[in-house]
Amino acid sequence: MLTQDVRTALDIADLNQLKWDLNRLQPVDVGEYITQLPKKQRAIAFRLLNKTQAIDVFEYLPTEVQEELINSLHDVEVVQLVEAMSPDERAELFDELPAGVIKRLLQELSPEQRQATATILGYPEGTAGRVMTTEYVRLREGLTVGEALSKIRRQDEDKETIYYAYVTDDNRTLVRVVSLRQLLFTFPDVLIRDIASDRVIKVRTETSQEEVAQIMKRYDLIAIPVVDRENRLVGIITIDDVMDILEEEATEDIQKLAGVSGDEAALSSPLLTIRNRLPWLLGIMALYIGAASAIAPFQTIISAVPVLAVIMPIFSNTGGTVGIQSLTVTIRGLGVGEVTPKDTLKILRKELCAGLGTAVVLATTMFLLSLIWARPQERWVALIAGMVMATNTIVAVTLGTLLPMGLKRLKLDPALVSGPLVTTMLDTIGFLTFLSLISFGLQVLHLPS
Repeated sequence: MLTQDVRTALDIADLNQLKWDLNRLQPVDVGEYITQLPKKQRAIAFRLLNKTQAIDVFEYLPTEVQEELINSLHDVEVVQLVEAMSPDERAELFDELPAGVIKRLLQELSPEQRQATATILGYPEGTAGRVMTTEYVRLREGLTVGEALSKIRRQDEDKETIYYAYVTDDNRTLVRVVSLRQLLFTFPDVLIRDIASDRVIKVRTETSQEEVAQIMKRYDLIAIPVVDRENRLVGIITIDDVMDILEEEATEDIQKLAGVSGDEAALSSPLLTIRNRLPWLLGIMALYIGAASAIAPFQTIISAVPVLAVIMPIFSNTGGTVGIQSLTVTIRGLGVGEVTPKDTLKILRKELCAGLGTAVVLATTMFLLSLIWARPQERWVALIAGMVMATNTIVAVTLGTLLPMGLKRLKLDPALVSGPLVTTMLDTIGFLTFLSLISFGLQVLHLPS
């Protein structure tokens, strides 16, 4: 966290003190500080950083702040910053910049960095190829341990991580992996191929980033190699990238469940908030027109039995909540790799068992409340209300389980089944069932109202 001295330095406009404070703090803390500044002061604070600190801090800034600084700094300063970025971070930045700016920056990069960035940008978003870095330690099979360590010292100081070294043949085909620990505790004249493991855990460039995160979590890896279709090593994904992936996926799932599209932060602009939320709200409103249309033919019934107007909102809120609970647990299980579509019947069995217990309690509560609110001649409504509440609860846990599982089986994002969508479906089902039974009781059985 930032010290009070840094905040005070800016408040009193003591730029010398601020410069000293910013250059002695951790880059991540400086990045947070600059992000929180008003837009007009961000570039001033960033210019106070020395070159090394500026390069380190730049990678910790949000993409929109990076873009803002690129527009306010001189071209030479921008090129230095972008050149020093890791290829994966640079590709993420380029995703947000205008095409003209990207073209200009690519032309200014060194041929090596230009090729690395173009390679990553060539893969689809959300895949291993798009989030990998091309900075990794590569060793040839014929090297000895001593030669390998010497090569790492001379050439690999700036690589993303040196804890794993990847052994390839002359065609860059990945054949083995060796850890830095093995290299340090082995005699220098031992051949790399004699100590390296040929059981390499790897992913392909087209593997989804979510699956990459699950694999690394499963095997407790701090880095994983990425290969192309010919099994040639093209990059690695490190644990810090995976943490970003997990945060991104969790954020995306939570926002979709709540009916928010895009990537909206808590402090996003009002325009972005409207753009992300309004389409969902209009869509949900359209769905609710269907639910309202289902109720419209029963207006006479509702006016004849006024207690229905009190009971129906409880159906709506309770059924929707039960469905969202089941939906959230199922999507979370799919997201972390805890379950797969093959486990559908197991999960459905568990949810139905829990749903039956929940249905009994909710139905009993609904029955008692309806007895209290209904007039003496309408108390038969309580029995139907309890029955429909129990039925709606079972339907809710069933939909909350089967819908995301079905989407996953179709290789679609389970989070597409949002909470508002499930709530609307359950409202429609519950209202139709409840009002139809009430209508049957009044018109066929001639029960009193």
